[in-house]
Formats: sequence, structure tokens, C-alpha cells
Amino acid sequence: MLPINNDLLHTPDGMRDTYGEEMARKQSVIDRIKNRIHLYGYEDIQTPTLEFYDVFSSEVGTTPVRELYKLLDNEGNLLVLRPDFTPSVARCAAKYFADDQAPIRFNYSGSVFGNASSLQGKLCETTQMGAELINEDSVFADGEILALLIDSLLQAGLTQFQISVGNVEYFKGICQAAGLDAETEMLLRDALSGKNYYAAEELLRGKGFDRETRNLFLKATRFVTTREELSRFLTVEMHPQARAAIERLMELCGIMEAYGFSKYISYDLSLLSKYHYYTGIVFKGYTYGAGDAIASGGRYDGLLSHYGKKAAAIGVMIQIDMLMEALRRQNIPVITNKDRIYVEIGEKDACEKISRAMELRNAGNTVIMTR
Repeated sequence: MLPINNDLLHTPDGMRDTYGEEMARKQSVIDRIKNRIHLYGYEDIQTPTLEFYDVFSSEVGTTPVRELYKLLDNEGNLLVLRPDFTPSVARCAAKYFADDQAPIRFNYSGSVFGNASSLQGKLCETTQMGAELINEDSVFADGEILALLIDSLLQAGLTQFQISVGNVEYFKGICQAAGLDAETEMLLRDALSGKNYYAAEELLRGKGFDRETRNLFLKATRFVTTREELSRFLTVEMHPQARAAIERLMELCGIMEAYGFSKYISYDLSLLSKYHYYTGIVFKGYTYGAGDAIASGGRYDGLLSHYGKKAAAIGVMIQIDMLMEALRRQNIPVITNKDRIYVEIGEKDACEKISRAMELRNAGNTVIMTR
């Protein structure tokens, strides 16, 4: 027996192998979701695992530079392993659909990579699946993406989950009304996006803002579920940008009722994203047993302009690994096509058994030859 180098048997930190029954369940869920997304008219797209660094640069507002896996090609160009599908799809759309004005619908799936300094139990390579709707700026597109997400989670087997929806334009509007400087706005964004409301209040208090101004931000942390509750945020003196954000959510509320998915939606005006390219509604999906959001997304009407195409867009991303963990912890079975027929082959009847195995395979059965 050859000596074994045990170091070769391990994966790098944050990476793992998936195989056997676990892989079969994962693939089954991916196939279910993909089939459902296709019914909404979305077509598959595959972008490279490696992209030029500038596709994800800090100017784009995507993943922090320190969390990117970076390497050089033979010509000295700086490349990264994609940390996020949306900029890759936006780049692709700008290249191949530069002059198209009609709505474009893409569906993607694959691995993304994040080189976090502190893993905290998280993987560096994860599987994401999602959809992007480009050249469509209406609230009906917002509703379609949310409906597609809810429909996909239901198809995966989840029954208890909630999609929290916000609108970053509300935050931007009240920041302008309060006269926040860029640094304070960034710190406040980080506090609110991390749901650290005490830090947000202390920050505003330390900057000398009065109680009325502090409450302007902190009241946004209330969760609401109906159009009537959203309307209570409207005030006569409200900044026009913030007012338009609330009215858009109120319109979206009616659209989700038409889809029949209202019970899965709640509204959180303090919801923000670490990705700064979002320009309108943003959302995250939560369920039991996942430990973090299983889905996220939003509107990014300015992102494609970084690649040379002026177009509105909105997208959704499902964290497949998080979803699988939630299904496991909630004891939701994932049915896989694991029925197998075993055909024992011997020296004398080998040709006959091989022919029989092929007949069964051609009929759609899984056949394993044994001896």
C-alpha cells in the first residue's frame, strides 16, 4: 500500500466536499427551483468563474476588496473569483445586449467565493441560484421578482418563511432631509443594516441630532405588513425621495396581494444591503434553522452603467447551502430519484445482462452492474 500524505485529503478552510445522498438532495432542490424560474420566462446564463478585478472594484459598490480571492493571469492582469453573480450578469448584458430595450430575463446558478478573514462557521465557496430582470423599471418587475422568490422557496419544500422588504431610497431621503454627511451616513447604514439600533441611536446622539431627527431614523425599524401601516410613515413635510419610496412599497403591497403571496411579505424600512449598488427595493428571506438570510436581492438601476449600458434592473439570489440547512433542520424531506436496479453480471451471461441493463437505462431506470 502506498504511503498517504494526509494533507492531500483535506480541503482549504471554508471549502467542503459534497457527495452521495447529500449531493442528490441538493441537486434535486436546484432542479426544482430552476424549473419554476423557467416558467416565469427566464433563460439560463453562465458567466466565468474568473472575472477581471474591475468588474467587482470598489467603485461598483460590490464585495469589499479584502474579501476577494485575487490572482494574476499570464499577462499580469488582476483577476478575481466571482464573489457575486449580479455584476457578472450585468457585465454580460452590457456586452451582448447593449442596444436591447425589451426586458431581458436571466437565470443563473453556480459557485461564488468570499475570502472572509473570520469564517465564523461560514463557507468560502457557496452555491447560489437566482434571476435577473433587466430593462424593466416598473413596480410590476419588483413584484415579479418577489413572487418568483416565494414560488421557488415553496417549490423547494419550505412552508414557513418570511421575506423582509425595504427601499433604500427611503433611507437616502431621510439622510438628505437630516443633512447627514457622507461619513455619518455610511456609519449609520452599517448600524441599521446590522440591526444594531442602539449603535444607530448613539451615533446620531453623538453627532448632536435632536430627538425628532433621531426618531426619524429609528421609527423606520418598525416592521409592518399592510398598505395601511405603510401609509402611516407618510408625513406632510417628508422628503420627496422618501415619500416616493413609501408610495412604491404601498403599490407593491397590492401587487403581492394579486399574486396571493402577501402572507410571506413584511416591510422593514431600515433594511439595507452591504452592496451599495442597490437603488430601490431591497429584500431578504428568512426561515427557521438557517442562521442567516437564505435569499436576498433588490433593484440596481445604476449598476449596468458601470459597464456601458444604461438600464434598470432587479434581481434575486437564493443561498442554496443555507436553504439546504434549513430544510434539514426543519425535517423537510427532499425526494430524490434514487431508485436503483441492480443487475448481477457473471462470466457466462455477461452479454445478455449488459443488453438487459441498457434496455432498462433506455427506459429511464438507474442500473448498477454488480459481480
